[in-house]
Amino acid sequence: MEAQIVPNFLQKRAFLTPERPALSFLGETYTFSEVYDRAYMIAGQLQAAGLTGGQFAGVLLRNHEDSVFILLALQLIDVKAVILNNRLTAEELIWQLDDSKSAFLLTESSFDGISQKVVNSLPGISAIHKEALFRKDPAEPALIEEISLNEVCTVMYTSGTTGNPKGVLQTYGNHWWSAVGSALNLGLNENDSWLCAVPIFHISGYSILMRSIIYGMKMVLFESFHEKKAIKAISGEKVTIMSVVSTMLTRIAGELKNERLPDYFRCMLLGGGPAAKSLLEVCREKGIPVYQTYGMTETSSQIVTLAPEYSFSKLGSAGKPLFPSQLKIVNQNGGIADPEEAGEILVKGPNVTKGYLNREEETAKKINDGWLSTGDIGYVDQEGFLYVLDRRSDLIISGGENIYPAEIEGVLASHPQIWDAGVIGMKDKVWGEVPVAFIAGDESLDKKELTEYCLERLAKYKVPKKIIMINEIPRNASKKILRRKLRELLGESGK
Repeated sequence: MEAQIVPNFLQKRAFLTPERPALSFLGETYTFSEVYDRAYMIAGQLQAAGLTGGQFAGVLLRNHEDSVFILLALQLIDVKAVILNNRLTAEELIWQLDDSKSAFLLTESSFDGISQKVVNSLPGISAIHKEALFRKDPAEPALIEEISLNEVCTVMYTSGTTGNPKGVLQTYGNHWWSAVGSALNLGLNENDSWLCAVPIFHISGYSILMRSIIYGMKMVLFESFHEKKAIKAISGEKVTIMSVVSTMLTRIAGELKNERLPDYFRCMLLGGGPAAKSLLEVCREKGIPVYQTYGMTETSSQIVTLAPEYSFSKLGSAGKPLFPSQLKIVNQNGGIADPEEAGEILVKGPNVTKGYLNREEETAKKINDGWLSTGDIGYVDQEGFLYVLDRRSDLIISGGENIYPAEIEGVLASHPQIWDAGVIGMKDKVWGEVPVAFIAGDESLDKKELTEYCLERLAKYKVPKKIIMINEIPRNASKKILRRKLRELLGESGK
């Protein structure tokens, strides 16, 4: 199939609506024309520093206006951004930069210690700090006027539950169709403005940047999430949409007290697992529209979304696939599962990755005829709504029964004295494995009372056999629970 060719995204957007607000950061607002001029200048500075089209370059930056300009500058000159998670250790970053064969590391002075370690370990790589880059005399950038939608735009590494992380290839087409699918789902309004308080090194943040360019919409960027500031920005910046995870939404709802969000605010896009019923009820009382979603790095953001009108009738569901996308559930025999029958979730669509960087075998194993094996377990009901049960690799098998940690975590998180919970399997002589719960919550919590609470809501074999109180549940940048860390804690607490 011949690749579709489109005009350069940013160049086209700056031509269509130059005076529209594009980016707001710390009270400063830039139009699309100003964003383009900054990105153009930086593209010239990057070329003067030795970057050329077709290369891979690691990007280790915080949420900041400069980071947006740099990421867009890379698109202008066809340098593929390997977007690095700034919460990783130097060793983890070195592994990803080496694996992606990145020629440069673009970073900033706040990561000095790490970039020094990278350069010492990888002599083939040059670190360029933005502070030095911005002082360079720019060359005339070799702009890419047209883009093939098959061309790789970004690479993001997924943590994976086993082995080393894999670099997910995200093409311009993946980002384009993700934006189109979202617009066909949420609708699009010329006054839309999206609050990004999630990291732009993560697909949930980067996809907002891409939507901003594709829709011609203002993105309000935060360095990090803060509920008071978020509520203030929704009013002050006329924000209509915000991407959140449950913990962020809980804090916003709590901070609002008896206040309500303005009428023009139309959507909290909720990722990172299903929301507790108690949270949805609070949001309903406060008139906060919540769209629950299911997505991953491989699908360039959400691929399945639940509209608010179904949030109670389809409680716990991630919804239906977006317009350009499909999903199916495959049972253990490799056939299509019946409604309500659990199996592996497979997804397909133009927003789904074409594979993993330098991993032909892994790509062939995970993607078949365009269908991506997600490794997640779920089922669809009679009407086609998806319910995600869990990661396949986190499955606990107890006395021949499948136990999905996420189900137990949902029950625990609905307890008023529990803020967060994580569940893993523990070896057991009788049952093979039994569930163990880690809980962050009120110190006065009575474990016996909590066991009773679980017995009322879960089959007996699903009730945690051990409850361990900890200060905080370990999670990665995309807010997924780091179960291996919980396994280490379990080992320390003595089985």
